[in-house]
Amino acid sequence: MESSDQTTSSTRDGVLEAQDEDEYSKRGGWITFPFIIGNLAGLSVAAGGWGSNWIVFLITKFNIGSIAATKINNVGFGFVNLFPIAGAIVADSFAGNFAVVGVSSFVALLGMIMLTLIAGIHSLRPPPCSISSSTTPCESPTKLQYLFLYAAMGLTSLGIGGSRFTIATMGADQFERIDHQATFFNWYFVVLYVGNAISYFSIVYIEDNIGWGLGFGICLVATAIGLALFLLGKRFYRHVKPKGSPFVSIARVVVAAIKKRKMSSTESFMESSANYYFGSGNSKIVRTKSPSKNFRFLNRAALKTENDKQVDGVYSKSWKLCTVEEVEDLKKVIKIIPLWSTGILLSITIAIVNSLSTVQALTMDRHLGSIKIPAGTFLVSSLMSTAISIFIIDRFLLPTWQKLIRRSLTPLQRIGVGHIINVLGLVVSALIEARRLHLARTDGLVTAHRSDSVVPMSALWLVASLAVMGMGEAFQFPGQVALYYQEFPESLKSTSTAMISLLIGLGYYLSAVVTDLIDRATGWLPNNINEGRVDNVFWLCTAIGVVNFGYYLVCARMYKYQHDQNIADND
Repeated sequence: MESSDQTTSSTRDGVLEAQDEDEYSKRGGWITFPFIIGNLAGLSVAAGGWGSNWIVFLITKFNIGSIAATKINNVGFGFVNLFPIAGAIVADSFAGNFAVVGVSSFVALLGMIMLTLIAGIHSLRPPPCSISSSTTPCESPTKLQYLFLYAAMGLTSLGIGGSRFTIATMGADQFERIDHQATFFNWYFVVLYVGNAISYFSIVYIEDNIGWGLGFGICLVATAIGLALFLLGKRFYRHVKPKGSPFVSIARVVVAAIKKRKMSSTESFMESSANYYFGSGNSKIVRTKSPSKNFRFLNRAALKTENDKQVDGVYSKSWKLCTVEEVEDLKKVIKIIPLWSTGILLSITIAIVNSLSTVQALTMDRHLGSIKIPAGTFLVSSLMSTAISIFIIDRFLLPTWQKLIRRSLTPLQRIGVGHIINVLGLVVSALIEARRLHLARTDGLVTAHRSDSVVPMSALWLVASLAVMGMGEAFQFPGQVALYYQEFPESLKSTSTAMISLLIGLGYYLSAVVTDLIDRATGWLPNNINEGRVDNVFWLCTAIGVVNFGYYLVCARMYKYQHDQNIADND
């Protein structure tokens, strides 16, 4: 009877699982595309309309000094690029992609509501600063006004950042075929770039020439429409159940290795594969092969002891025993961390140039015929340069390289080219700023002590430096994505693509620290940059870029690919 019940229960479970799989297979596909892409488009427009002109808003509407505004902007952008990692961990661990994207979009909506209120209600901002008087100081924001400002920035950063990469993963989950997933990712980046470009041109113009309330209001509407579209598609989505965070297994390896630090380390004991735990399922690690000799301390985490046995005498994974595969996965991450770290200083220099370029534009002639270009719009030149360069690289440069050299450009080579172009972009930035300062001194703008004075130099010169930096990013970031996706362990494939976001976030956050240190130590960055030496800041960034490139060459020289590049080339 008991056996019959168990059989019936097992059959019922099998039927339910089959029904779930059938229901799962019916969902997803291209019918979900407009709902997911609609959410991405709304958030991209909102992110561009807010972020691209944030420095100008802080300076003109909150009476915050230009350098202080740059630091606040960098911290905000840092959070936007740090939160995707947090969102990915939460989604993978327990919440799922749908919940993370939905909640993040709603949080972004709250942030946009607060920004619109700040722009529309005068009591939430300090009184306007009179530019006709150079002696009367501008009134600083009150603590309450700062509270509203930082709350709005925090909510917007959390909402936009938390959904940015998670929605890409969710979109790819809707397709089973790899070519359909690749097509989705292409559209993902197209919509991301186009959404930001629309904001850089149109919304920034509205904010500068018509009103900040209307500009932020459009961002609010775009976010609301994106959230509504995303929720409307709920019944069509294929929901992938969270499988648990891979970071837990990494933590388990470290904890287990520390707990077993006093175990025997004799050669015969450590090299015998019979002493290691390979797991109960199918493992990709050959069962007759011992763990690699690199970072041997971690091998202890997979060593079997009598204390690791369960009550039934069987070994199983725990915080005291890990599989050889888990140990090797952690070693792969450790090996690639030095290469990943070379992108931190690179991101810092990019963030400094982008932020100071907006401040430079405010002091230069921004007229193009009868149209006055908003200062925040100039950053679109870097964005468009990156997009165009990626197209040229993939369609023309890489195929030509392969025909001439008979081998593909490896990810490490592509990253190295990005480092070189980045240094060249910093040199161009320094030369342009030196010219701008020379004209400022020639016209007597330095002795006039007027921060609102316009230097007789076209701001279009900034496009040159930003375009070169964009070309460097086109080599750098796609090369890093390819490297991480190829070299990270299988359990961390999703996290590998978000490592770029983490780099950018750290770059913007640390650039605020670096900018503050430079300001305190040198005095090169006063609020009136006509009285400062921003060119020296760029030259310092150039020196940092050169040293960082040397560090990258050392790391690249020492790194060994996990996968044979010749095989990859032939494929």
